[in-house]
Amino acid sequence: MNGWKRAGRGDKVRYVSGFSGEEAAVLRGLFTEVRQMLATRAELAPTDELAELTGIRTGPTSRPTDRVLARLLPDFTNEDSDLAGGMRSLHEPGLIEAKDAAAAEVLDTLPEAGGRLELTTSQADAWLAALNDVRLALGTALDVSENMPEQLPDDDPRGQHLGVYHWLTYVQDSLVRVRSTAL
Repeated sequence: MNGWKRAGRGDKVRYVSGFSGEEAAVLRGLFTEVRQMLATRAELAPTDELAELTGIRTGPTSRPTDRVLARLLPDFTNEDSDLAGGMRSLHEPGLIEAKDAAAAEVLDTLPEAGGRLELTTSQADAWLAALNDVRLALGTALDVSENMPEQLPDDDPRGQHLGVYHWLTYVQDSLVRVRSTAL
């Protein structure tokens, strides 16, 4: 991947890049894993007769115990625990749906074996949202912090994955930069 480029004007603007087969496989694996995590969480939604009658979906009232999932689905308020649980129950299903839709858009637009990719503005926005989620998930799993060195010692098992995290950062940053020139 050599970064993103902008092509066209107006309604015909496209964001163009290319991915090798290996890069596409890594992206597919990461986005699929995030979607599976979100689907597992969505399955925890309680059955609620009032929700079925009104069409208002509800989700769990408690924060995910998995720290990666908790980072993807943060608390909606810190004011008090009852309010936080109610806010989570009301808003988490929609958040999961939006995150899943963005990841699905990436998987739909990413050539399976790699290759050239052209995105519309709305597809580029979905890519940005999904890349952010994957980076959050991977960064949380690796304990990435501002104090973390660019490279880890050879015996650190996170070292290989940190390279993927840095690459995802580059992919996202490159798209943000080219996308912001269109605003």
